[in-house]
Amino acid sequence: MSVKISAVIVAAGSGSRFGGPKPKQLALLAGRPVLTRTLAVFESLPEIGEIILVLPEDWRESIEAEAVAPFNFAKVQTVVGGTTRTESTRRGFAATHGNIVLIHDGVRPLVETATILAVAKAAREQGSALAAVPVSDTLKETMPGLLVRRTVDRENLWQAQTPQGFQREVLRRALEWADGEATDDVALVEKLKLMAAVVPGSRRNLKITAPEDLEMAEALLDRNRTPRVGQGYDLHRLVPGQPLFLGCLEIPFEMRLLGNSDADVMAHALADALLGAAALGDIGEHFPEKDPAWTGISGAALLAATMEKVMAAGFELVNADITLIGERPKISPYRAAMAAAMAKALGVAPNLVSVKATTTEGVDATGRGEALAAQAVVLLR
Repeated sequence: MSVKISAVIVAAGSGSRFGGPKPKQLALLAGRPVLTRTLAVFESLPEIGEIILVLPEDWRESIEAEAVAPFNFAKVQTVVGGTTRTESTRRGFAATHGNIVLIHDGVRPLVETATILAVAKAAREQGSALAAVPVSDTLKETMPGLLVRRTVDRENLWQAQTPQGFQREVLRRALEWADGEATDDVALVEKLKLMAAVVPGSRRNLKITAPEDLEMAEALLDRNRTPRVGQGYDLHRLVPGQPLFLGCLEIPFEMRLLGNSDADVMAHALADALLGAAALGDIGEHFPEKDPAWTGISGAALLAATMEKVMAAGFELVNADITLIGERPKISPYRAAMAAAMAKALGVAPNLVSVKATTTEGVDATGRGEALAAQAVVLLR
């Protein structure tokens, strides 16, 4: 396997300082787990070939189920961490294949892609590198009893962050000769008498350690994130035969929708709304009927491809509301499953998608049972 850059996301801690019934990796930040947001940043970079997620053994299944599986991360594989940070790094590194290996805290969700790439570049040139910010506060050294011994000169002092990047051989040697625990990974390289390059980071790249950190991250995440609204509409004729697909599900019914694809009007309306909110045109532009590549495409595949385009444009889904318009079939038994299926296709949590239905009371083609239509409204940011 040839991978240029590997990312090891270390999330094996218990988060005891954070408190609460779940580890801080699963704390919700603007509706998504903190760890999910961290993974999404690395997943979005084509330069990252693989992501090794290091998890605590006791919480591995829960974290995978809540923060990984619902979001369709193609590059992520998980391993169980150790009892120390260094051991967790060692286990994550053992699963990598890249020439450059980046180590990042799973609870630093606001890291910028420019910082990640800058650290990787510096590591390639220097052997090892880390993101850091200059110390800005006055530092005091204390004696027992919290009495000030002296003021520490902060000139040339930097506060270490992650990611920290390494040439593969450098990190291998550092982990092989590591004795004792280190609070970060560059400290292991320092023991080899090697110098790491400092890449100026950002104070936005904070580590979620306490509940107030989560509040600050929420405020930073929402700052200057203008909401974008999109609406979509689709209609297809009903004809005798099966199957009938609605909301990415096959629904038992004696008729089907006529179209070049599976004609899932709910998925199509939602895709159009997503593209519209991101100012990316409509599904006819991206999935033209005359292109054989899209013949027979399922609603789920259409939504997944659409969401990739929306995310590449820098947006994420806040919520979506889809309404089916027609007399029959009645979808009340399937609404929750439809919402879950469409959310899965989009790679979002099910509670971000709402499904409902209405009729036109016998008026027009949908009212006469000749067609089904759907309307969708989405909010992006």
